[in-house]
Amino acid sequence: MPSSLTTASVPAPVAGIDQLSRSAGTSRIDGIDILRGLSILAVVVHHVNLRIRLEKTPLGPYLSKSAISFLGWNGANGVFVFFAISGFLITTTCLRRWGSLDRISLKGFYRIRFARIAPCLLALLAILSALHLIGAKYFIIQHTTLARALTAALTFHVNWLESATGYLPGNWDVLWSLSNEEMFYLFFPVLCVVLRSRKLLIPALLLFVATGPFARTVLSRNELWRDYGYLSAMDAIALGCLAAMLAQSIKLSDRVSLILQICGAAISLFIVTFKRTVSSMGFYRTGLDITLLAIGVCLMLIAISQRNRAGSWWTAAIRWFGRNSYEVYLTHMFVVFGLYRIFETMGSPFRWSLIWYASIVPLSGILGAVVAKYFSEPLNRRLRPRFHTGSAMTNTSAHSS
Repeated sequence: MPSSLTTASVPAPVAGIDQLSRSAGTSRIDGIDILRGLSILAVVVHHVNLRIRLEKTPLGPYLSKSAISFLGWNGANGVFVFFAISGFLITTTCLRRWGSLDRISLKGFYRIRFARIAPCLLALLAILSALHLIGAKYFIIQHTTLARALTAALTFHVNWLESATGYLPGNWDVLWSLSNEEMFYLFFPVLCVVLRSRKLLIPALLLFVATGPFARTVLSRNELWRDYGYLSAMDAIALGCLAAMLAQSIKLSDRVSLILQICGAAISLFIVTFKRTVSSMGFYRTGLDITLLAIGVCLMLIAISQRNRAGSWWTAAIRWFGRNSYEVYLTHMFVVFGLYRIFETMGSPFRWSLIWYASIVPLSGILGAVVAKYFSEPLNRRLRPRFHTGSAMTNTSAHSS
């Protein structure tokens, strides 16, 4: 892998996309930041579209159903893209830091994860608890208790709780993806150390990949568990891990990398764009749509990491969202709910609705960037363990999941 590989911040749905060494290197892979930026934008727009429908905006008459679906309903796909990126970045960072996966320091790994995830998560839960207790609109927990929701968030089973009781308020609901990621990373380093061999680790990861489609179809007990269940998401993370291991083992020519990147982009765009065709081909029915999406993303990740081209000026804003994606993911619903409340108070003036889209999206990015710069990154640097500069990565930079 190019020596300049580092994993800048990501949402996480998650924090899983947070490179394990947020403070480990000054250079970034701009192509990965672009993927993360596009994914978090899809999540934010999806959550706006749930409340201010695109078809009712002034653009509505000019957009086809396919265009509205592509622009407004790809948030879930964006989260699964994050899962694949998370597996890729965290595995890559482990390989660069410890040399091989069987040499992972469990203490070091878990401390790094705690440093990256805990500050923002704990602050979020404190704010959400206060808003629930004062009865703030959009923040009141309906189907369970505050204590139960806090327990689920802190023990990473919000996805299970929601499948059993129903959706939590929006700011709580986003934690379903963090539950999936962190449950995977609770056992991933143990698996690496216990198996001690790629010949055993690869089949174990492939088992997650093979189980994913069944978890989203045959094994799903309801619609929420189909989308939020642990095994429904872990195939994408496992594919990311496998892609990182492959990328470390091979060196592709620039031409082959470009072809791989184009093929990965074509597969991914097919899944997120041509949904009617995807459905008619039976991919939704068999649960293979997410598997194919993750494969497409992984092909791009391998190619992007090997080519490591600098981003153009016109992708700068997208890359900025990607760098702060974890914080944007955890905090954007405050902006969505805040501005939607104003929208409702004004009588839902859909003729001006594009102003809300044009305000919510950048303000979500700004809030996430402020939280990252002045809160989560400083605490991350303070809490994470120090590594010798001669190890896999140096200590200088700033999520991946």
